[in-house]
Amino acid sequence: MPALFISDLHLAPERPAANEQFFAFLEGEARGAEALYILGDLFEVWIGDDDLDDPFNAVMAGMLRRLVQDGIALYVMHGNRDFLMGERFCAATGAVLLADPTVHDLHGERTLLAHGDTLCTDDVEYQGWRRTARDPAWQRTFLARPRGARRELVQGMRDKSRAVTQAKPAGIMDVNADAVAQALRSHGVRRLIHGHTHRPGRHDLEVDGRHCERWVLPDWYGPGGYLAAEPGGLRLVGLP
Repeated sequence: MPALFISDLHLAPERPAANEQFFAFLEGEARGAEALYILGDLFEVWIGDDDLDDPFNAVMAGMLRRLVQDGIALYVMHGNRDFLMGERFCAATGAVLLADPTVHDLHGERTLLAHGDTLCTDDVEYQGWRRTARDPAWQRTFLARPRGARRELVQGMRDKSRAVTQAKPAGIMDVNADAVAQALRSHGVRRLIHGHTHRPGRHDLEVDGRHCERWVLPDWYGPGGYLAAEPGGLRLVGLP
């Protein structure tokens, strides 16, 4: 059975088409997998695990829990939108939280898994924000706020992010070739799977004389899709 990889679904109540596509995926393709890996940005916003009792979040967590109860292993990784997912989310869904990056053995090939934002080193402004948001002290201060205040703060961040992103050259928000090579080199692997850039595809490269490959997962702003890792190789699959 294949291992399936998805990322950048950005699920939210205001995106019903993506939500329905995700439900269909969990009841369809995911049922034939040995494991499902969600490499970040499952949700458009995650203000903390105490928001699991929100009706929308509770439904999503319940769908994932049913998948795990049916014997499919579930792994999740933080993205740049849902980096506050923690122990309570994992307990509610049965998911295993992966470090970013992490190395997994996929049918005999050690493979580096990442969300992908750490590879976008040309975007200096974003990398500075990422360091702030991943700081435990910042997170404790943020999570101490009432949920309503957190939502308002996150909405303001999203509005600012949209404006900043539109003003940036597209290349700045893609991965840096040297960062990719260093990630493959430092982890001693020849394969990398990541999301974040919303530029799905397969890229061949050479690192220290070794042939390597980089697979980029599709986002779900359109039809969506996934990567299937099978003993015979990897393939990107678009959803109908």
